Amino acid sequence: MSNASLTSASAQRWTDPKRYLWLFGPAVPLIGIGMLVGFWQTQAVWTLWFVVALVHVILPTLDWVFGEDTANPPEGALQALEDDRYYSWVLYAFVPLQIAVTALGAYLAVTADLPWYHLIGLALSVGMVNGVAINTAHELGHKKPKLERWLARISLAPTFYGHFYVEHNRGHHKNVATPEDPATSRFGESFWAFLPRTVIGSVRSAWHLEAERLKRLGKSAWSWENENLQSWAMSVVLFAVLLAAFGWAALPFLVIQAIYGFSLLEVVNYLEHYGLLRRKNADGRYERCMPEHSWNSNHIVTNLFLYHLQRHSDHHANPTRKYQALRHFEDSPQLPSGYAGMITVAYLSPLWFAMMNKRVIRHYKGDMTRIQYAPGKREALMQKYAAFAADVREGRA
Repeated sequence: MSNASLTSASAQRWTDPKRYLWLFGPAVPLIGIGMLVGFWQTQAVWTLWFVVALVHVILPTLDWVFGEDTANPPEGALQALEDDRYYSWVLYAFVPLQIAVTALGAYLAVTADLPWYHLIGLALSVGMVNGVAINTAHELGHKKPKLERWLARISLAPTFYGHFYVEHNRGHHKNVATPEDPATSRFGESFWAFLPRTVIGSVRSAWHLEAERLKRLGKSAWSWENENLQSWAMSVVLFAVLLAAFGWAALPFLVIQAIYGFSLLEVVNYLEHYGLLRRKNADGRYERCMPEHSWNSNHIVTNLFLYHLQRHSDHHANPTRKYQALRHFEDSPQLPSGYAGMITVAYLSPLWFAMMNKRVIRHYKGDMTRIQYAPGKREALMQKYAAFAADVREGRA
């Protein structure tokens, strides 16, 4: 039998070892529901903080315990893997559970008679569920079926971040790792400086993209066909229904969870492309996005909860490829931990710079002209790391 035949037979026998582990994704809102019902039954206030602890403590610990998984599905198995509808239903399950968490959280915020600090814990935990939901929306929003695209926008409604659907697909994927992309963080830029820049820049980009699209169709940006307006209207309707059901006292909870939810998306954006830069070709166009332009991680536990989001290089190379088929690339830059662990580090700017700046320089083999710098910091940072960059070039670091 030929090598090709052996490879084909092996691919036909291959089964996804993580098939049922992908249920950890929709387990996030289920955990949120369990947390809220648990508080309702026991009045144990620690339960209100459980999802915060899950993301910042439990998942990074599990990543450390279970380590990395660099295995890729065989090429011959990819098409069958992508055609398997089971993986789509795993995504679909998240959305109604997420809306249930939001509604139950709003109910408890109004009726539980909590002190303000535990109300904050409640809002942060629910916001974290809805922040993770943005990743579900991200996966659904890249797909072609209308059902999946509408579910993506519904999933964005609790965080009032429906414009992400437009900006990410048509803006970020075009401009990633360039100065034109508001969702690419720059070398020497703290998360706290990045956050307002990316939030404002993403809204502007989404509006501009839809205005240009509608202009080509001879329509106003304020047309109901504007996908930003459609998505924001979903948020208005959701908030209005919850306020009608539970009263205006639910509004602070809804606002806090929404802000925290979309800030969770943006901190993930911060760490996905930090300091990376696509060079311009002679024709003035940027080079094609390659594996080297995304920070990746193969830590298995966070990858299961985030639908392989950490295999970000393959996602940018193949945006419509489904999460279960995303591959690891040997030449992609790797983070020292999973995304869950790096989120906490990103909040602590001195620790982030200490952990990541030299890693960026090593990635570019000591060539500091290849890095994308925060405005006004290029010369100071080149001088600060000049000796280290020279050591990298000479193979001493």
